[in-house]
Amino acid sequence: MFLAKNLKNNRIAVHLPNEISFVQRHFLNTASSQTNERPKADKVLTDIAKYVHETLITSTLALDTAKLCFLDTLGCGLAALKFEQARNIIKPIVEGTIVPNGTKILGTSYVMDPVRGAFAIGTLIRWLDYNDCWLAAEWGHPSDNLGGILAVADYLTRLNRSTHGKNGKEFLVKDVLEAMVKAHEIQGIIALENSFNKVGLDHVVLVKVATTAVVSKMLGLSQEQTTEALSQAFVDGQSLRTYRHTPNTGSRKSWAAGDAVSRAVNLAYLVKNANVGTIPSILTAKTWGFYDVLFKGKPFTFNQRSAYGSYVMENVLFKISFPAEFHAQTAVEAAVKAYNILSEQGKTFRDIKSIRIRTQEAAMRIIDKSGPLYNYADRDHCIQYMTAIPLITGNLTANDYSNEVARNPEIDNLRSKMYCVEDIQFSQDYQDPTKRSIGNALLIELNDGTQLDEIVVEYPVGHKSRREEGIPLLLSKFERHLRDHFAASPEKVDIIMNASSKKNFVDMPIDSYINFFVQK
Repeated sequence: MFLAKNLKNNRIAVHLPNEISFVQRHFLNTASSQTNERPKADKVLTDIAKYVHETLITSTLALDTAKLCFLDTLGCGLAALKFEQARNIIKPIVEGTIVPNGTKILGTSYVMDPVRGAFAIGTLIRWLDYNDCWLAAEWGHPSDNLGGILAVADYLTRLNRSTHGKNGKEFLVKDVLEAMVKAHEIQGIIALENSFNKVGLDHVVLVKVATTAVVSKMLGLSQEQTTEALSQAFVDGQSLRTYRHTPNTGSRKSWAAGDAVSRAVNLAYLVKNANVGTIPSILTAKTWGFYDVLFKGKPFTFNQRSAYGSYVMENVLFKISFPAEFHAQTAVEAAVKAYNILSEQGKTFRDIKSIRIRTQEAAMRIIDKSGPLYNYADRDHCIQYMTAIPLITGNLTANDYSNEVARNPEIDNLRSKMYCVEDIQFSQDYQDPTKRSIGNALLIELNDGTQLDEIVVEYPVGHKSRREEGIPLLLSKFERHLRDHFAASPEKVDIIMNASSKKNFVDMPIDSYINFFVQK
């Protein structure tokens, strides 16, 4: 091979011998055609950054719902501390570490940096799978974002207070609520039509992206820097859904969101402190971009809603009655009704011959499960288990997923009598943006050959269509979690409930409110 210079157009001509390897020829052809022109940042990134920095949240419904979500999420975090594994996983990496002006972890005496604090708070609030949910092409729990939002808001407010306003920023409860609305919106709007689970990715990628966006603004980053941080969130390795599905279901699903928000906070700080750089075509780059590598070459679609506002928070689903995976909420409610009907007839679950569960496609894919169940996480993602417990006891609680309860052979015996079938209408109504139902129906046949009327529940009590019914129950659930955790200090519960119900609650500094929840 030799080079010849063409003086007329100042180009180098490459003359190849007849005998040259395929690899050498491919390298030369590829190298000569590449360009290093920097593209504009992908529109998905800039749209999110613009929304976070330029949009004001004015929806009263969204902010009122965010308050309910905030309280419910904190209550669920306290309830998680009943479980030893949850308590152990949030401990400081170095025992005894206390960070000056650090993030305080609810229900504990831990004081952490905001990255580790985000992990601890995010893990606690997701552990029981008992707070709000969003169901679309991709499902998930937008309240997971509070782990990062609260960790950063609390830290910056304490830092601001300790330096008399020279560092940090004071965040009020209303600032946290607005950040929650925006994080819900980012996660939920992307999830409407873009299924990450169908390509094997866990939905916590959206938690990381949404938290990165809102935390960047909280840290004082510019709109361009928020775009930078978002590009880093998408290029960061994404979690596989393996730990959510049979036969590998395990406890990682309970701390995956904590991991996601801690990564988000860390990335935002890397941009703030070190200007780590934008990867402008992280989504669209051929071969190396997110779409080609992880999304089967398909770009995100936004046909239902092309603009970010407050739609997701306004329509979010609350888990009020049962700590059950959301696709099974209505099945559990139907099972409680069946328990009462059987009791009125002088019968019990032992009189049941078979149970048909008519459900949605998503439930068939995620929680329709036969065979052994190995742990807590396995059981709270099995529609048959979640239906069996209330048929036996008349209720379902977080303790019902424990090994002790699961040893009851009656549970697996009853599970063996159940089978799931998809109802196409349920699946369509699940996707319908005007309905977003989560229908389940139980058809029970008894040993004597009689059949109960099918029990159909399309909307759980936490659905927007049942909001008036649900709000008092949600606040009662919050108080119940407080009283369980602070059983030795009932006066503390009264202080929290009183502060949370005041009209000026939203004007309270976030660190002052969080102080109510920590151990001295």
